[in-house]
Amino acid sequence: MSKGLIIPEGYKSALTLRETQHAIKYIKDVFQQNLSFALTLDRVTAPLIVTHASGINDDLNGVERKVDFNIKEFDTEAEVVQSLAKWKRMALYRYGYKPGEGIYTDMNAIRRDDSVDNIHSIFVDQWDWEKVITREKRTVEFLKETVKDIVKAIVYTKRKVGMRYPVLQGELCAEPFFITTEELLKLYPGTTAKEREKLIAKEHKTVFIMQIGGKLSNGEPHDGRAPDYDDWQLNGDLIFWNEVLDDSLEVSSMGIRVDEKSLLSQLAEAGAEDRMKFDYHKMIAEGTLPLTIGGGIGQSRLCMLLLNKAHIGEVQVSVWPEDMIKECADKGIMLL
Repeated sequence: MSKGLIIPEGYKSALTLRETQHAIKYIKDVFQQNLSFALTLDRVTAPLIVTHASGINDDLNGVERKVDFNIKEFDTEAEVVQSLAKWKRMALYRYGYKPGEGIYTDMNAIRRDDSVDNIHSIFVDQWDWEKVITREKRTVEFLKETVKDIVKAIVYTKRKVGMRYPVLQGELCAEPFFITTEELLKLYPGTTAKEREKLIAKEHKTVFIMQIGGKLSNGEPHDGRAPDYDDWQLNGDLIFWNEVLDDSLEVSSMGIRVDEKSLLSQLAEAGAEDRMKFDYHKMIAEGTLPLTIGGGIGQSRLCMLLLNKAHIGEVQVSVWPEDMIKECADKGIMLL
């Protein structure tokens, strides 16, 4: 079996390939309309490539290699985006958005160092969104309110999909359970972060795990987070229980973004103070960029969850190892 590949016993897609393609479009149409209404977001266009010198590309955990190349015409080093976390905040400033207003976009990225398995692909497609807030909104309470709005939009989309395709069984829990990474560690001592996520998701079905990035009492972070976009005290991951894979499934990573204080402290903790040479970081430190909240919602992951799919390759076209393609085909999992 391919490394990391899960083949659910007796799995068979409830939809044909053609029905799946129709359903993917339907999910995207319904969800993004509800998301934009719930959070007051305008749709905007976004870049696929940025220059290296801009410092706008997402560094993720700081170790992932970017897809980069030289632009012959004007001899500039460019990179394919890994996410738009920083670009969105700059865009809100440039476009003149005010508190309570925001944007969303279709983000396509390549993460060449990501794993490839049932839920991971080197091709990443997200609804990336960002919204201007006031300093008074930089609270856990506001973060939770926003999470609840996103969950409502997802649950509504699931119901609409079920009405159009009655063969798709199951419902999603509409009430997210909130827990911090430190609370989760104490609840399940002696387990890995991934094991803790699975245990809490299996119990509560819809979970938002908060405060990701800083070190916990065991000396390790729950998961990696770049130090220059999320405030590690005001962020989190939205996770659903995936009945098909009998596992947790992260659908969204989001949070209230760093202000001038949390940016400097997190850069120091990560040993990344050199990033202050970039305009983006200087503009946060100087208070030029607006305070924001934002995140990414995985398009393909949401589609595989709502369509009861066993592999993300059933709802997106990417590149897979030959042995994985063959094994999936032998077991009735048809990759696009």
